[in-house]
Amino acid sequence: MGHHHHHHEPVDYGRSFAVGVVLNLLFVLLEAGCGIYAQSLALLADAGHNLSDVLGLLLAWGAITLARRPPTERRTYGLRRSTIIAALANAVLLLVAVGGISWESIRRFAHPEPLQEGLVIWVAGAGIVVNTATALLFLRGSHDVNIRGAFLHMAADAAGSLGVVVAGIVIHFTQWLWIDPAISLVIAAVILASIWGVLWESLDLALDAVPKGIQPRAVEEYLTSLPGVQEVHDLHIWGLSTTEAALTAHLVMPDIPCEDSLLKQITKELHDRFGIEHATLQVERGNLAGYPCGTPCDSAGSTRSS
Repeated sequence: MGHHHHHHEPVDYGRSFAVGVVLNLLFVLLEAGCGIYAQSLALLADAGHNLSDVLGLLLAWGAITLARRPPTERRTYGLRRSTIIAALANAVLLLVAVGGISWESIRRFAHPEPLQEGLVIWVAGAGIVVNTATALLFLRGSHDVNIRGAFLHMAADAAGSLGVVVAGIVIHFTQWLWIDPAISLVIAAVILASIWGVLWESLDLALDAVPKGIQPRAVEEYLTSLPGVQEVHDLHIWGLSTTEAALTAHLVMPDIPCEDSLLKQITKELHDRFGIEHATLQVERGNLAGYPCGTPCDSAGSTRSS
């Protein structure tokens, strides 16, 4: 049986987001200024696109901040699911960007536009530096779909800037204007391939699917193998956030008395083996006559592992 190790966000992610937002805002101002100076609609349009990167970073940052808020009377799990919403929103933003890039590329095949290669190359080169530096800030967070969404957003833009540099150099020496939209379509395909996994994983989490990395069959086999457990039913596993999982299950244990120490041991094993943070277990004796899930004296335990 494989082991799943639970991860927490490093404490310095707030600083990483702050640095990323500032870097990208400065780059947006540089690109917009160069676009106005050169009267380049392409640079101005790309500046608008990079402004959406800032929005993506702010979404992910805000979600992590909200997720740290304690539970309330009405929001008993707190706001952890904000990270799932942010990851899904970032994936959708990138899909919209892919659609925009593809549409503009197809249009430029029919109506090629001349480029100011020198200026475009230098600005795109600055974009490679800024976007790569920002992406590296989140490289260690690949286990968290929310952080991975932010990372892919920045990495995709770095790839886009690299494509612009290559296109600018080739066009400078060949005057083949079709190179620009052709490379843009390739970049759009790469972005789509990279974001597809994040899109489906965040959508699954939003729909309360079992989080990636947890095998429900293995969890059920573990619970069934416990001494005294005759049957396991009503087993549910879902994501509280992009990094925390919860479980509820009914254990039929007709011969073994249920004690707090046993419940604590089970929840500790669920945490250590599968990364399940919050486990709620109901123990039944097997005499279900007249009751939907056991008798009034059945024991129930709820323990959160930290």
